[in-house]
Amino acid sequence: MSPTAPQAVDLVIEARWVVPVEPHAVVLEQHAVAIQAGRIVALLPIARARTAYAPRERVELPGHALIPGLINAHAHNPMTLLRGLADDLPLMVWLQQHIWPAEAKVMGPEFVRDGAELAVAEMLRGGTTCTNENYFFPDVLGATYRKLGFRAVVGLPVIEFPTAWAKTQDEYFERAGEVHDSFIGDPLIGTAFAPHAPYTVSDESFARIRVLSDQLDIPVHLHTHETAQEIDEEKRKSGLRPFQRLQKLGLVNDRLIAVHMTHVTDGEIAACAEAGVSVVHCPESNLKLASGFCPAEKFRRAGVNLAIGTDGCASNNDLDMFGEMRTAAQLAKAVAQDAAAFDAAYALRAATLHGARAMGLDAQVGSIETGKQADLAAVRLGDLESQPLFHIVSQLVYATGRHQVSDVWIAGRRQLADRVLTGIDTDAVLARTRAWRERIASA
Repeated sequence: MSPTAPQAVDLVIEARWVVPVEPHAVVLEQHAVAIQAGRIVALLPIARARTAYAPRERVELPGHALIPGLINAHAHNPMTLLRGLADDLPLMVWLQQHIWPAEAKVMGPEFVRDGAELAVAEMLRGGTTCTNENYFFPDVLGATYRKLGFRAVVGLPVIEFPTAWAKTQDEYFERAGEVHDSFIGDPLIGTAFAPHAPYTVSDESFARIRVLSDQLDIPVHLHTHETAQEIDEEKRKSGLRPFQRLQKLGLVNDRLIAVHMTHVTDGEIAACAEAGVSVVHCPESNLKLASGFCPAEKFRRAGVNLAIGTDGCASNNDLDMFGEMRTAAQLAKAVAQDAAAFDAAYALRAATLHGARAMGLDAQVGSIETGKQADLAAVRLGDLESQPLFHIVSQLVYATGRHQVSDVWIAGRRQLADRVLTGIDTDAVLARTRAWRERIASA
């Protein structure tokens, strides 16, 4: 009897270590990932892969860890063009006196497109393969991400004042429906409602969002309890904390993506766990704006799905998910006064699978499992800054920089090859970015 012929596949990636995230905290040594038509068809030892599969392309990563692509669960990516514009200011002063006026002067499709492309270039070079986008002109954003082969859920903005995107409440909802319909069935682009925050969205708009979210089966991506000030103002206005108001309106459910949650009670944490709410922790933005401390370890212990996001470059000032993981873990320990809190394996899970779960994508991405999309990042660990290697996951979270990301794939397509972007003209991106700098500075 003749042996079985090797199965033809598009790609086999061989790595010194594979960190699949699911199962939790597992590190597989000398393993390979076989990929066909953008999906993972096998995860197995390298020796077995070489006899079982005949790839059209083989990538060998003898000194690397292969991880799921990182998922930035909350970002305003066009704001890369506002990086460093108004630093060292509290949130409301920063937002109302600097960012909103600057946006009003330059907001438009070209600003959004160019800012998003700069953001994608930065994210890919940092191992991020998916973003939960919250900005205006979602039609342009979705088209830009699709053109670049980048995975995203684009927010459908709702706010109670006119912007360059929409002028009236009805127009916000009409345009939201049009954008949602345009991306139905897209393999890379999904949608979510993105009401700005309880203090900028009316009960009427929230009621419409709740009904439409149910009908369309899409998430609601919302800044929630970011500062003590907004909570105090809501209590003066309605007698309720913002979270209580959301509960009253029926929005506290398993479609809610509550971003920031820096000022919460134990009862609100329990309510999030019971309702299946996802929380997105943006530690560096919260620290920089002095917004407060998300009690991340309390959320973890309660069983809440906790993801990680960078927020926008105007308040962070980068899209570095490796830095965000490290800050999230370290800050959680300090807030909980427990060095064992929010361990490295959990931080990596929060930056991958939990982000996917929040966005409704966990059946597709977020871990290295058979049947999932091949969204992957290779991290070089052979440099002296990474030596010695005792615990791979700890090294990834506590000692790795985004400059160590060598290669990135999205749906099996190589987007970064040995630190070189394969589908983005970096010189053109830099030229457009410099032009925007001059325009914004002189506005």
